[in-house]
Amino acid sequence: MRFAGRVPVDAPDPRRAQEAELRRLPLTVFGLVEQSSLEDTGALNIAQGSDSAGLTDVAVSLTYTLWRNPGDRSDPANLADLDDETRAALDREPPYPRPQWLVDRVQQLRYPQLWEAVRTTWTRDPGQDDDPAQVLTEHLEDVLTNRYAEERGAELIGQHTTVEVDDATVDAVEINTHPLLYAVGARVAADTVVTAVLPRSELPCVDVAFATRRAPGADG
Repeated sequence: MRFAGRVPVDAPDPRRAQEAELRRLPLTVFGLVEQSSLEDTGALNIAQGSDSAGLTDVAVSLTYTLWRNPGDRSDPANLADLDDETRAALDREPPYPRPQWLVDRVQQLRYPQLWEAVRTTWTRDPGQDDDPAQVLTEHLEDVLTNRYAEERGAELIGQHTTVEVDDATVDAVEINTHPLLYAVGARVAADTVVTAVLPRSELPCVDVAFATRRAPGADG
C-alpha cells in the first residue's frame, strides 16, 4: 500500500474494497498455511487482463508481516532492518488525525514485510503461458525488480520438488539457485497456479506450505 498526502480520518480501509473485488473474481486464492510467525496484512495486489470475451487472467498477490519471535512480539529481533530516514518517518506523528487502519498499517511497517510472497495466478484458457515453471519465474522476477533490483542476473533454474497444498502433497517446481530468494510453485487446479517467493534469510521462520486463504478477520 502507498499513501500520499493527507488521508481523511473517515477514509474507508482500502482492504475492504480489495476483498470485495476478490469475491467477484473466478478463482480460489491460496496463501501460506496459517502459522504464528506470519500475519496476512490483508493488502492485496490484484492484476487482471481482459479481452472482448471478458477476463483472460488474474493474479492475486499476498504480503505478510514476519514475526521472528512470535511468542514475544516486543522482542527487538522482530523489528525490520530500517535505515534512519525510514525509521524517523514511521516515528513522525502528523499534525492531523489519521484513520485507525492507517495507523495500524504504519505500525506494521516497523516489522519485516514479505512483499507479495504468495501469488495465485488464474488463466481462462490454460496452455503454455501458464506452465508453473514460467509462472514461478515471472513471480520471482517481479520480486527481484521491485525489491532486489541489484541482485538481478543470477541464473534461475527450475527443478522438480513437491509441496503441501491443503494438507496434500503435490508435484511442484522450485528455483533454488538465487543467492537471496527461494521460490516454489505448483498447479492447484487446471486453470490455477500458486507460487511463493521468500527471502532465504527468513526461511527458518517459515513453514513453506500452501492452504486456501481465509480473509483476515474471517470467522471460523
